[in-house]
Amino acid sequence: MNEFKENCIFCKIIDKEISAYVIYEDESYIAFLDIFPRAPGHVQVIPKEHMRWVWDSNDIEGYFRIVQKIAQALQRAYGIDLIRSQIYGEEISHAHVWLWPDLPHDGTEKDFAHHAQRIQQVLE
Repeated sequence: MNEFKENCIFCKIIDKEISAYVIYEDESYIAFLDIFPRAPGHVQVIPKEHMRWVWDSNDIEGYFRIVQKIAQALQRAYGIDLIRSQIYGEEISHAHVWLWPDLPHDGTEKDFAHHAQRIQQVLE
């Protein structure tokens, strides 16, 4: 096993070794709430295949279709047009896209069960 994959917290979430508030999952991607949210509803969207960078994806169009789907669900769930996004990869060596509604911290951002349910209810 690749050393990065073996020690990757995101791969452990995919393999259900670490629990997460998953809001979306299919055969190739998983989206879950970030445990250090920038705002209520902050989501990580990652490929299930371990890859270092988003740009390493062999199906970048498919990846961003899922990102779009989650962003639109966040718009509906929070009644807000502006969904912020960031593509990082420095802190965790697994491709990921951050999405979060442009909302201030309101003291509920760590009520993960509430936010997961809120997003799942509008996810198509």
